[in-house]
Amino acid sequence: MKVLVIGSGGREHAIVWKLAQSPHITKMWCAPGNTGIGKELVKGSPVECVNIGAEDLEKLLQFAREQKPDLTVVGPDNPLAMGIVDLFQQHNLLIWGPNKKAAQFESSKAFSQQFMEKYGIPSPKGAVFTDFQLASRYAASFGGRCAIKADGLALGKGVIVSKDMEVADKAIEDMLVKRAFGKAGEKIVVQELLNGIEISLHALCDGKTALLFPTSQDHKPAYDNDKGPNTGGMGTYCPTPFLDKAGLLEAKRTIIDRWLRGCNEERIDYRGIIYPGVMLTKDGIKVLEFNARFGDPETQVYLYLLENDLLELLMACLDGTLNKHQLKWKSGAAVCVIMASGGYPGSYQKGKVISGITEAEMDINVKVFNAGTALNGDKFITNGGRVLGVTAYAETLQKACDAAYAAVDKIKFEGAHFRRDIAAKALKIL
Repeated sequence: MKVLVIGSGGREHAIVWKLAQSPHITKMWCAPGNTGIGKELVKGSPVECVNIGAEDLEKLLQFAREQKPDLTVVGPDNPLAMGIVDLFQQHNLLIWGPNKKAAQFESSKAFSQQFMEKYGIPSPKGAVFTDFQLASRYAASFGGRCAIKADGLALGKGVIVSKDMEVADKAIEDMLVKRAFGKAGEKIVVQELLNGIEISLHALCDGKTALLFPTSQDHKPAYDNDKGPNTGGMGTYCPTPFLDKAGLLEAKRTIIDRWLRGCNEERIDYRGIIYPGVMLTKDGIKVLEFNARFGDPETQVYLYLLENDLLELLMACLDGTLNKHQLKWKSGAAVCVIMASGGYPGSYQKGKVISGITEAEMDINVKVFNAGTALNGDKFITNGGRVLGVTAYAETLQKACDAAYAAVDKIKFEGAHFRRDIAAKALKIL
């Protein structure tokens, strides 16, 4: 089979790396790809990076019609929200990922909030607003302790967590009045702020069956001890110790099964991955938001631990045969530490020379996934905010952490910053 992967980040590098292990694949392209992706091999030949942006749907379609991949796999959220799946299907091209209607679970926080209320999916109290005064009054009902969320996609930065009315009003004003997030903030969701432990769930879905992954935990704030501004994610690990087998079954029953039932009633044909971000509270598990694609950096640890052939699972999503598959996972744990450019998630410089990746990967249980990288001659250079996802596997979480940070310490580029406490919450109770 020939496969086209769409995207350019660490998530897509992990997807390409895992797909390249499938004996079914003979050729792979990635649009636009990145430096690390271009060094992965399929049947001895490099994956071909194609200079087409992930949101340039017409050019992607043209490429697919000319090259005729047997399957296209969509990594990022924006192309899904823009309707790339619908577009490819109209031209009889096989493509993996939810269609535009199904992608609303991520592309519209308002849609998601109202869906959860309608189908009894446990979630925080929340409401949808377009008016500053009404939104402010609702935030005041929580004493200003709330999450203010732009309705649309905002590069993972459209959520402001507020502890008082000053912050809440500023966030509401920025979104609804000043249009800080453009169209994405024309409508907002205000939710009560929950206390508890936040974790990530993922499940593959073929429209009828959902196969739930183990839990993982992302680290959104930029600095240790959850300080600093929110980012796209500074690291993750899997599995977490916070939800046991019985808790995972309960999550499937109260979240995934109810979500699936709601999809069927609303005639949403969901084929792809659904990724609820959840909070474990004293009142039980609650969904903070849905995502309609693999998490980043969660994908990096999940695909390191997954023993199944990923291509076979993606095809089963499309042909409705997931019920014939059982997910198989390595025992042990995986940890991913994001190395970011100095200044991220604010302004940062590109073009810093990266060294040490080869040395880091001399440990056979370490894989360095590229995100914001490029080539300058024969040198790897930084080309984004999140630069590398240094991922390690071991039989225990502590050993996986030690291996990941030992690898991080071998990699150098000017201004590099990363959190030193990935998985620290879990290690305290293990």
